[in-house]
Amino acid sequence: MKNLLLSLFSLLLVSSLFAQEFDGYALYNDNNVTFLIDKDGEIAHRWNCDLRGGYAMLLMEDGNLMRAAVNNGNILRGAAVAGRVQVLDKNADVVWDFTYSNEDHVSHHDITLMPNGGVLLTAWEVKSATELQALGFTGTTEKWPTHFVEVQPDGNGGGEIVWEWHIVDHLIQDVDPDKPNFGVIADNPQLLDINLITASSGGGPGGGGGDWFHVNGVDYNEELDLITFTSRFLSEVFVIDHSTTTAEAASHTGGNSGMGGDLMYRWGNPANYDTPGDRHIAGPVHDARFIPDDGRYRGGWIQFFNNEGFDGQTSLVNAINPPYNGKTFDRNPGEAYGPIFPNFLHQCRDNANGQSASDAMPNGNTYVNLSREYMYEVDKDNNLVWQYPEGPTKSFRFTCDHPGIKILLGEDACETPSGTDDFLVEKNLMMSPNPSTGLFNIDGLSGENILQNIEVMDVSGKRILLQKDQFQMVDLSGKAAGVYFAKFNFEGGRSQTKLLTLK
Repeated sequence: MKNLLLSLFSLLLVSSLFAQEFDGYALYNDNNVTFLIDKDGEIAHRWNCDLRGGYAMLLMEDGNLMRAAVNNGNILRGAAVAGRVQVLDKNADVVWDFTYSNEDHVSHHDITLMPNGGVLLTAWEVKSATELQALGFTGTTEKWPTHFVEVQPDGNGGGEIVWEWHIVDHLIQDVDPDKPNFGVIADNPQLLDINLITASSGGGPGGGGGDWFHVNGVDYNEELDLITFTSRFLSEVFVIDHSTTTAEAASHTGGNSGMGGDLMYRWGNPANYDTPGDRHIAGPVHDARFIPDDGRYRGGWIQFFNNEGFDGQTSLVNAINPPYNGKTFDRNPGEAYGPIFPNFLHQCRDNANGQSASDAMPNGNTYVNLSREYMYEVDKDNNLVWQYPEGPTKSFRFTCDHPGIKILLGEDACETPSGTDDFLVEKNLMMSPNPSTGLFNIDGLSGENILQNIEVMDVSGKRILLQKDQFQMVDLSGKAAGVYFAKFNFEGGRSQTKLLTLK
């Protein structure tokens, strides 16, 4: 069934490629290297880094790369652990570097840009069973609850923490009136039930269940001064107030919302706050982001990757239009936070259980990264307009007019990327005609580089052809119409990929 669907998607792509062409760049990590690729899959820029990359990386407006990195000295370890964040210039030289890793805490999963070149880190902190039981926890194991730290460059090549928010400051329990935070969750949806997840299993570090809530995605809205984040184990999307001081963020008052660091909004699983309502996030959820409210489709909404959808089987990209009311969110007492249904739904072209990512592009298109599978983009009518056969854990999409792209590649970034030639093995390599009805001639091989083989992959990344001794043409006669990728593998481990369209 999967292969049949991919064939149908390829047929759709043939017609849609000519109607609307992908125009921009994708950014992703691959171990120690961060790649920026153009619409043809060619490397436009790369950063060869000293450290292995974490899940997240971001292109800054000054052309620098902000990158989560795996700290070599981490004491705490777990899925998507990082422990370090770096800002690198175009040559991968370190502009500033900050380590957030010791025996008590470590950064992990996601990062997001903050004003003035800062970064917000998602992190674990170790809490013993005794500490948590004093707050009404009925479990018996150590937990690693989430907290966020905002780091600003200190001007000396490092960073300093300027703001913090801790999930343990916003818990409620109904088991012991003599312990803190006693109350009824249904009357206090701005808090999290401390005993909602008590089991010692469920994945993550710290004895199997240490990663208590598995917060895995975060984003910041500067205009509203709000933070949104996702929790895999709670299957929810949350919003908190960033306008607080650190002291206010630890309390229930203060900030623009007047709510301190309490949850301003939550969506996806009303049962978590003991309220009737449909569950719209059946399992893992990742990559919460505010869609820029700059005139684009879905502007001002919150978009996220819903790994198992409503039915526990189908990955979706969802977007919701929260009930904003000035500096707070509307909610009728006793009812779930709205909207009743997601305001936008894109059914992904395959399922992905891992991190994954999506974005709402300025032209109304939706960009999707299926973790460890492939990347693609669809238009408003769900026509496939671009696809790339590699699927990193997480990737980001940048348009040609992004300031960082212009600084890296020049004002005409989508015409003649200035950085591309530095990374091409064969600068004049061409395949023609393209599109073709079957035969693609190969031109431009200089003979200076030793070509070992040519692999041809379909849109799922499956190899359908391997040529080891004939490098004059590629014959796809008899193959289904659609998009394919010819990967030229040269001696020394370097490669070059060409996108082919078969009519």
